[in-house]
Amino acid sequence: MASNRKVLIYQVFTRLYNNRNTTRKENGTIAENGCSKFADFSPTVLNRLVSMGITHVWYTGVIRHATQTIYSEYGIPRQHPAVVKGRAGSPYAITDYYDVDPDLAVSVNRRMAEFEELVARTHAAGLKVIIDFVPNHVARQYHSICKPSGVKDLGETDNPEHGFDSQNNFYYCPNQRFNPSFDLYKGEAEPYIEEPAKATGNDHFDNAPGQNDWYETVKLNYGVDYYAGRIGHFYPMPDTWQKMTDILLFWASKGIDGFRCDMAEMVPAEFWVHATKTVKQQYPDIVFIGEVYNPNEYRRYISAGFDWLYDKVGMYDTLRAIICGQQSTQAISWAWQSTDDIRDHMLYFLENHDEQRIASDFFAADARKGVPALAASVLMQQNPFMLYAGQEYGERGMDCEGFSGNDGRTTIFDYWSIDTIYRSFERQLTDDEKSLYHIYKKILQIARRESAVNSGIFFDLMYVNQHLHRQYVFLRRAGSDLLLIAANFDGDEANINVNIPAHAFDYMQLKERRGIASDMLSADKIKFELKADSSVNMTIPGYGARVWKMKA
Repeated sequence: MASNRKVLIYQVFTRLYNNRNTTRKENGTIAENGCSKFADFSPTVLNRLVSMGITHVWYTGVIRHATQTIYSEYGIPRQHPAVVKGRAGSPYAITDYYDVDPDLAVSVNRRMAEFEELVARTHAAGLKVIIDFVPNHVARQYHSICKPSGVKDLGETDNPEHGFDSQNNFYYCPNQRFNPSFDLYKGEAEPYIEEPAKATGNDHFDNAPGQNDWYETVKLNYGVDYYAGRIGHFYPMPDTWQKMTDILLFWASKGIDGFRCDMAEMVPAEFWVHATKTVKQQYPDIVFIGEVYNPNEYRRYISAGFDWLYDKVGMYDTLRAIICGQQSTQAISWAWQSTDDIRDHMLYFLENHDEQRIASDFFAADARKGVPALAASVLMQQNPFMLYAGQEYGERGMDCEGFSGNDGRTTIFDYWSIDTIYRSFERQLTDDEKSLYHIYKKILQIARRESAVNSGIFFDLMYVNQHLHRQYVFLRRAGSDLLLIAANFDGDEANINVNIPAHAFDYMQLKERRGIASDMLSADKIKFELKADSSVNMTIPGYGARVWKMKA
């Protein structure tokens, strides 16, 4: 999947991103705290992302999900608040796969048209559109009111007397009522009743999920009999396969460029083989991004049709540990080497809605500490990189929004506005935040514009620089351009000698020469002598990086 177009994905939590309401009342309603709309993503807003070097926008939370906000007057079924997490609800508890979140519409009755207009505006700005596809589970009260004519709803033809049936859409606990193992009710007039109980989304197959389970969701059945030890029954094709593939085709027909597939590894790879092949036959340029955490499953899911997979337990966990002073930068080499055969399929990131903000007290407590990790993960390979809205300003995620609590993450359950993003639109960023943004922008633009990064070859220098434990150094080359990149994970300025072995000259076809190198992140220049088995001396600012550009 090598390309001369470096993919840079910008994840926005759609309901929060452009919300200008700063009330920020804990557990506040949509009327109190406000909510961003599709229409708020104007050409001006989108062009700001383009200027950063972004290529794809992942609009998180588009498909209609369970919420405590009532839209009954529009014919939208009310969800029982006992099985909705937070006032706004989780975007991963889908209530109608064929509808969009009414919170995001200026006119609720035009909500799908407003989304289609957003897709058109995004494309007009030169950006591609990614949305979530949530295949593993749905909201407990899933019911589609927008499904096309002739489409059977999930569960509509199920036999609930069977705990497992390959043609059922759900798993059941026959003759048992849904009975959570904790107090689910907080003053509701009527209890939530589900009988027989359905299995819960995080592979919890009895009728009594706990508070830490995904109790607001129901597991979808792709033909795997968990009751009998995960035996697959894929012939004849399970009914869920066809229904979910049709849903993918429905959204692809809206002009979507890609799907970020939630908890993809909890759905059998056999389904993905069928679904990705079917969708790509009609929409060959569409991409599938898989949330897969088990490295032993990476190659299986890539073979099943995924274009990119989260590199969480490898690169993300490694960079986080280095930022926090728990590992040496030598570990970065192991992280990329472990997936080198599939490197173009690995999606690097430092933040997303599931992970804690770099600047939070639970992670690094200082956004600057993420800069060297940004430089390393964006510039060392050709594979895609994703950043989370607000990361570029040092958003701390230290709000107590409501259901989410103060956990170092930006809430996905509550109505809120993100402080740094709000102030970025109001031109109220601090000098430190502006400085961080400009560093992010420079690094992303280098990745987009420099052929040495987006299509060049890579050479890791760490094996001949075993003395480095807080710096990471590597080379990139394309044509006559050579980049020597050094990231400093230490807070103090580092003066280092970087050894360049003869093997680098052979592999990258370099010639020994003298010249001037310019740092693309500053106005600094150095004289250098490029010679096999010799070293280049440099200083690197604390929590900073150097991108020395020179002639190869």
